[in-house]
Amino acid sequence: MKQTATLLLGLLVLTSSCVTKKVYQDLESKYADLKKENRRLQDENDDCVKTKADLDMAYNALKDELNTTKLERDRNMADYTSASNNLKALQSSYDALEKNSNDALQANMAKNRDLLDELKAKERALANEQSRLNKLKADLQASSERLTELENLMAAKDASMRKLKETLSSALNSFEGKGLTVHQKNGKVYVSMENKLLFSSGSWAVGSEGRRAVVEVGKVLAANPDISVLIEGHTDDDAYNGSGPIADNWDLSTKRATVIVNILAENKSINPQNLTAAGRSEYAPISSNNTADGKAKNRRIEIILTPKLDEISKMLNQM
Repeated sequence: MKQTATLLLGLLVLTSSCVTKKVYQDLESKYADLKKENRRLQDENDDCVKTKADLDMAYNALKDELNTTKLERDRNMADYTSASNNLKALQSSYDALEKNSNDALQANMAKNRDLLDELKAKERALANEQSRLNKLKADLQASSERLTELENLMAAKDASMRKLKETLSSALNSFEGKGLTVHQKNGKVYVSMENKLLFSSGSWAVGSEGRRAVVEVGKVLAANPDISVLIEGHTDDDAYNGSGPIADNWDLSTKRATVIVNILAENKSINPQNLTAAGRSEYAPISSNNTADGKAKNRRIEIILTPKLDEISKMLNQM
């Protein structure tokens, strides 16, 4: 734009003697307008200061050139026309750029709004997730505390059963070697009595020695009211050949278990609700029935002592 003003100034100098006053005034008016435009552009673009200085130098050089030759007037007119066209092209480009910039700005603003909405949604989701994690952490802490309590309770139950086993072993020590054993397995205590200690063959009447053993067991159970007692009757696989109300080994094993329950129930300190009788017949052997010794081991009464797990079950249901 400044170059164009300079060219016009030169043209004014060259043509001042050969143009009409109206043309001169028009050119002079255009020159004044261009100077105003130049000042406005200078105010708007500080980055062009250096360029302006360079153009000023070019302007002075052109002025000297114009003073020394009028032959370049046509070329300068052509330059003016070209510069004018360039100005129009630049203006068009500027308009297009401004429109594109506005479109891009609107698009970016819309995108930023979408990103902001997405960020807020993620913040809400994060807050919800944090709340859920806090609840899970609290639940985990509570479960951990209940688990520790449960482990302590189970350890106490296990210690109690070990003590019960030791107490039974001590109380039944006099029956050692007579077909009576006491052992602990899977948190339970098993008192196993072979039939040679309790019953005659085919009978469910308990002998005096066997009764004494059962009574000793009852004394220990009376001191441990929180124990569930399952009495199981077992036979070998020989078919029952007796007479009377017994039909087979099922009946015999059940009858023998019931008799032991009745002897235990004679101790009034034992809660009958803790006692259960069951007949297993020949179907839970602990030895082979192919030998006489194996058959003798299978003919037995097992008193299975189990700690009551109501409290443990309740805690498990709460976890």
